[in-house]
Amino acid sequence: MSTDANSIRRFLHAQVACWNANDKDGFLAAYRAAAPGGLTIEYVGRPASDGWPVLAAMWERQNAAIAIEEVAAMVNGNEAACHNRNRVKETDRTIETIELYRFDEDGALLVRYFVGPA
Repeated sequence: MSTDANSIRRFLHAQVACWNANDKDGFLAAYRAAAPGGLTIEYVGRPASDGWPVLAAMWERQNAAIAIEEVAAMVNGNEAACHNRNRVKETDRTIETIELYRFDEDGALLVRYFVGPA
């Protein structure tokens, strides 16, 4: 994936659209295209780890229960910061997240999630 601002924005919107459409194949394809050099995911406060199993577990545990609303996304250079509102389906609960993405020249993607209280 190119790390220009438009490519990064397309990825950010595509992964949310696929999540909300329950399109697991599209969701994972968006990440594979964005991270051909590897994926690392960190829930801030826990150690960073190989992102592929984390992403698969996130999908299995949360996709049926969460709809994502994109509140804001900012792209500067090869990095992006997003504020997403994760709505717990069939409730009035939301979980706010700040998500940081760094797209490295070697194709690696680092994602850091700051997760607010439920």
